[in-house]
Amino acid sequence: MTSYPPQSTSEASREEQARALCLRLLTARARTRAELEGQLAKRGYPDDVSATVLDRLARVGLVDDVDFAEQWVRSRRVNAGKGKRALAAELRNKGVRNEVITAALADIDAGAERQRAEQLVRDKLRREKFGDDDDTKLTRRLVGMLARRGYPQTMAFDVVSVELASERERRRV
Repeated sequence: MTSYPPQSTSEASREEQARALCLRLLTARARTRAELEGQLAKRGYPDDVSATVLDRLARVGLVDDVDFAEQWVRSRRVNAGKGKRALAAELRNKGVRNEVITAALADIDAGAERQRAEQLVRDKLRREKFGDDDDTKLTRRLVGMLARRGYPQTMAFDVVSVELASERERRRV
């Protein structure tokens, strides 16, 4: 059993309040350690209280940046169609360390990223009504959609060109 230095009642109370806040925040959705640190700092909790509470939550598995990053990548790829660049930026904004981001994105190879981009464009094209003269405008809109989702511009342009030609051929038949 680990012995801790004796705490004053007010210090123990502050830790308990900080822990309760973190648990409330974690009930709504998973959060990174950095997000919780930010919330505790915003509410005026001292760094030592925050560190103690967050270390304890990490030990019991309630705060795990590696697991958070893996779930975030999986969810945002499926539901929002995000590319690697956008996912990395989102995780960075949430305070996830670069080595954790790299590991979470390691499973996404260029082929898988291209397939997801193709699917997004195909889905969008199926809902489009287009004539013979608006390929430039449509191409620009579709490349822009992929770029906003974090796909590389060269890949986006290539995917849009191929899928647009394919959709035109499909509609011709």
